[in-house]
Amino acid sequence: MSKSLSPFTKQQLLPQEEMLEIHKRKGELFIGIPKETAYQEKRVCLTPDAVSALVYNGHKVLIEAGAGDGANFSDKDYSEAGAEITKDTAKVFSCPMILKVEPPSIDQIKLLNPQAILISALQLKTQEKKYFEALASKRITALAFEFIRDDDGTYPAVRSLSEIAGTASTLIAAELLSNSKDGNGLMFGNISGVPPVEVVILGAGTVGEFAARSAIGLGANVKIFDNSITKLRSIQTNLGRPLFTSTLQPKNLTKALKRCDVAIGAVRGKNRSPIIVSEAMVQHMKKGAVIIDVSIDMGGCFETSEVTTHKKPTFIKHNVVHYCVPNIPAKYSRTASVSISNIFTPYLLKIAEEGGIENSLRFDRGLKNGLYFYHGILTSKPVGEWFDLKYSDINLLIF
Repeated sequence: MSKSLSPFTKQQLLPQEEMLEIHKRKGELFIGIPKETAYQEKRVCLTPDAVSALVYNGHKVLIEAGAGDGANFSDKDYSEAGAEITKDTAKVFSCPMILKVEPPSIDQIKLLNPQAILISALQLKTQEKKYFEALASKRITALAFEFIRDDDGTYPAVRSLSEIAGTASTLIAAELLSNSKDGNGLMFGNISGVPPVEVVILGAGTVGEFAARSAIGLGANVKIFDNSITKLRSIQTNLGRPLFTSTLQPKNLTKALKRCDVAIGAVRGKNRSPIIVSEAMVQHMKKGAVIIDVSIDMGGCFETSEVTTHKKPTFIKHNVVHYCVPNIPAKYSRTASVSISNIFTPYLLKIAEEGGIENSLRFDRGLKNGLYFYHGILTSKPVGEWFDLKYSDINLLIF
């Protein structure tokens, strides 16, 4: 059999589809950042350093006066970074792209220009049908940053804020255990000759992991409960040390709660957090013990939990101190703002680099995952099913 003298394979000799480079025209962004008006919301989407990076790349940023005050960023800081400061709220909302931490109110949506781009949290469980109807009437393109997905499948905003909430829950518990806060006068810390503080953590997700990491770092004895063996195995691997883990068996949990000084609830549910700890279990806890219910924004996983605020964060029930404040990261507004800003900034620069939001949505599946409105058309199946609204597959609109 004669050997072929051609340097090409049979496949290469067949007619080939011509591959042309897609030229992406860089876009210029004009971003508006209004002051947050939601109750006790002190965070801001972009830090002065992030604004400086955006302005350096040729973009415009308009910030409402006082937007950064809650996170201790002054108007002067933003002005020196290159942002324009205004006291005119309507002017900020008239920008082509709006960045917010909390979702806008109905009155704020009325200030948006038709076909504007909105990037904020969605907080699906707290929304009403009229919110989505208002967005549709303005033909808004809206992205929920908690649904934006990374290349590795994680949700960077949710992960980052969960890390803060988990770490904060331990620090708050440490303060509440002191004499000045109706606690037992105990201190986190590996003090020679003193038994360590006992901490029970419900939930082995990101919040639970970082609560455990902080508690272990402060010398506490930690026990973690979760019904997912995979999560329990993962948290041991991530923490790099063996520790007590158990499924949510009532007998083991009751025994651990009787002995613990701190109980941290970090269990999520599909529509509501399941109640893991009954009132009877709380009644058997130590006098002066502390409950931190991080899951309170979804109803709480302790039967005795009641929503509290940052101004009045605790109450005592059955001689146990309860801390049930939703949105714990807002207590550490500067850290949370830097964290959110670090997530937003690369996406904004990438959107501009690719020629605008349309191209970014076409090429970035993770960003597309955060989209729930496209030019006034609802594209989120969960939102559509939750509120009985008509929705369209985004892949039929962008291709």
